[in-house]
Amino acid sequence: MTALTRTELKLFLREKSGPAFGVGLPLLLLVIFGNLPFYHEHRADLGGRTLLDVYVPILVAFVLAMLALNVLPPVLAGYRERGVLRRLRTTPVGPVRVLAAQLILTLLTAAVSVTALLLVARFAFHVVLPRQMAGFLLAALLATLALTALGLLVSGAAPGGRSANALGAALFYPLVFLGGLFLPIQTMPATLRHISHFSPMGAAVTAMQDATSGHWPHWLTLVTLLAWAVAAAAAAARFFRWE
Repeated sequence: MTALTRTELKLFLREKSGPAFGVGLPLLLLVIFGNLPFYHEHRADLGGRTLLDVYVPILVAFVLAMLALNVLPPVLAGYRERGVLRRLRTTPVGPVRVLAAQLILTLLTAAVSVTALLLVARFAFHVVLPRQMAGFLLAALLATLALTALGLLVSGAAPGGRSANALGAALFYPLVFLGGLFLPIQTMPATLRHISHFSPMGAAVTAMQDATSGHWPHWLTLVTLLAWAVAAAAAAARFFRWE
């Protein structure tokens, strides 16, 4: 398992697109937002917070969604397309360990990216660290599991790497919209806000924003994330094809 994870990590770093999108792009967005005066204005419709305060948890969820839906599916679908999973299935390694290695790789990349986001936001742009850190980490973990399960479902449905890219993007953009990347959840119309709260991205962002403000995430957001993780994982196990 260790050797396989190390090999997957080398392949991930060699591709360069994974680290660039998973770590570089969110940091670039943070730097752009952080240098716009508009994002440092305290707003009444955001409870006295600045747009940058609100956007840091959104960028964390954005990282998790990008890794799960834009990076993971093409890799696994490509393995199946090239017959890698079929061949590994006949060895002691087995395809299950390949999935586990991909999950570990996603968690490691997410941990590096989220840590970098929080530290840069704190020391470069004076955004406070989450006041309820335990609740923040729990919400981020559940969001990672829910979104990764969706990524595995996309991997199972896509016949090849290109179609996995297309399916992942088709799911990614509506989810990041519901997560508030283009319009903060607090400023959405009431109906859209309710829909957002029951999406994995909306629930994740709401839970992490609550934790950032010093409150334990609302139980409904955590249950929503857990439900998405269980349902998507069950569907991925049901429809995933090894060949």
